[in-house]
Amino acid sequence: MPSPYKYITVEGNIGSGKTSLATMLAADYNGTLVLEQFADNPFLPLFYENQQRYAFALELFFMAERFQQLKESTSSQQSLFNTVTVSDYLFIKSLLFARVTLKEEEYKLYQRLFNIIYSNLPEPDLLVYLHCNVDRLMKNIAKRGRDYEQKIPADYLTQIQDTYFNYLKSSPQLRIVVIDVSEIDFVNDVDTYKRIKEIIERDYKAGIHYPTLSSDVTVLSR
Repeated sequence: MPSPYKYITVEGNIGSGKTSLATMLAADYNGTLVLEQFADNPFLPLFYENQQRYAFALELFFMAERFQQLKESTSSQQSLFNTVTVSDYLFIKSLLFARVTLKEEEYKLYQRLFNIIYSNLPEPDLLVYLHCNVDRLMKNIAKRGRDYEQKIPADYLTQIQDTYFNYLKSSPQLRIVVIDVSEIDFVNDVDTYKRIKEIIERDYKAGIHYPTLSSDVTVLSR
């Protein structure tokens, strides 16, 4: 079934599976995949060693990279009416993460820069937010084994999660679908993925929607 949405963004906390789901959806729709190039940020490993010192440089680099990538990707798709674009991040995540990581004066400056360029990017037709409890996030992060992520504290993930939910609740203009993936594995279970895809393909009005997965999906062991 073709997607009813031409621009889908999959978001979530660190380790929630947003990149995996975005990749799977783009492949199914034969669409354009836009993935965040976090590995290109030279300040990321330094940030996890010393957050206060490298937070501003980290967030500024991310904002510039995200803007350039999304601007190029969405602009190039405007004439391709039958093409679906799937990204694994919202541009506004730059501001959400900065709110957590930056000092007050740094954040005010960062916000001014953000506001200058934010209006130049389109909003997604559908925002899919993958919710995952912090315990599961910690296990996912440990499992994928990126060295610089292993020192991420649970309270940082909780702060990010709270910031996301505050943003979702303050964005009534968006179509938002929140899917709880805390106890499921859509990457390795085909039926679970198909169920999520069917949920994503529904016709939604603006606002936050909390569809539930059917009882026959595979649940991860605790």
